[in-house]
Amino acid sequence: MTEQETPPLHEILYCSTLAQGLPPDTVGLIASRARAHNALHGITGLLVFDGLRFCQHLEGPPEAVGALMQRIGKDPRHVGVRVVHEAPLEARRYSGFGMGLAECEGPDLMAGVHALDGEVALRHFLALLPSFDING
Repeated sequence: MTEQETPPLHEILYCSTLAQGLPPDTVGLIASRARAHNALHGITGLLVFDGLRFCQHLEGPPEAVGALMQRIGKDPRHVGVRVVHEAPLEARRYSGFGMGLAECEGPDLMAGVHALDGEVALRHFLALLPSFDING
């Protein structure tokens, strides 16, 4: 396959907060449904949850990633959804699994990503990857 035939990729990193009053298994349900949906649409990525905040890095075909972000923005389980980075992507970062889930200890790690924007937010998130126990 030549470079021109390779489908374009797009990445989005967003942050949100878990809506109040939801049961503890909500995050697991989100992740299991996301894995099935995203596999059908060629989307890979990582969802990180710290007990309060989500940060999710998505990658895949631009149309599929954009449609997913619209769904997430309307999902009542997420509050304050904010895209912190969005750009074309040359190669997948998460080719080893479809949709990984990592729960991190304490709010400080994700609070740092939530406070940033653009390439700085993405670099901060990617620098944290080695510290996550990722379930793919």
